[in-house]
Amino acid sequence: RSHPCFAFPDWAYKPESSPGSRQIQLWHFILELLQKEEYQGVIAWQGDYGEFVIKDPDEVARLWGIRKCKPHMNYDKLSRALRYYYNKRILHKTKGKRFTYKFNFSKVVLVNYPLLDMTLSSPSHPHLGCRILLWYRLKMKEM
Repeated sequence: RSHPCFAFPDWAYKPESSPGSRQIQLWHFILELLQKEEYQGVIAWQGDYGEFVIKDPDEVARLWGIRKCKPHMNYDKLSRALRYYYNKRILHKTKGKRFTYKFNFSKVVLVNYPLLDMTLSSPSHPHLGCRILLWYRLKMKEM
């Protein structure tokens, strides 16, 4: 079940290309899985804002392998790919929780839309990223 505050901009869920395309990024693919109810037994939102758990790591890896046309994909390779996003601060591993990660949505917006005003960000306001995404979605509808 998704958090009531999760209202991502349309670009977060738009397929970047055809289902067999190799161009999609892993973080985007994860958002796609999290959006679809049929994958709730495989991957789901949990805990804090932006936090998700991979309930079936082998199945997520298999689905990622299909999407990227890499039949030998496994969770070890997928988790290495996830670590790439740590340095970019797009997501991080949740300490003490197995197969659990957390998105930094402010960074995801900033990476994809660098001209978007992110001066509202503040560590003392943990749900501000949600408000920024809601604001952004409303702005996009006005265009």
